[in-house]
Amino acid sequence: MNLISILPMLILFGGMMFFMSRSQKKQQQQREELLNNMKPGSKVVTIGGLHGVIAAINESANTVDIDCEGVILEFDRNAIRTVTAPTTVQNEETTTETVEETEEKE
Repeated sequence: MNLISILPMLILFGGMMFFMSRSQKKQQQQREELLNNMKPGSKVVTIGGLHGVIAAINESANTVDIDCEGVILEFDRNAIRTVTAPTTVQNEETTTETVEETEEKE
């Protein structure tokens, strides 16, 4: 085989490797940002499928305490799959008042 016939395949292979590693780094950065933005009160789902609310975060031990219906469990930060921002009680009260006012007007 000629060097000329191998060169396009090497360039194509190198380009594929570059884009694959780039997308992997991007996903890793997004996950790290997700874990860094966790706060007490955030709803989370673990990799095992456990749903709960973050009670406390221990930065030194790299763990989180999750409240699952009154039971506090300690998990490694990397065991968290998804995080939902904490909901504020004030928004729920406002929504309830709006619904009550609407019902009274009718």
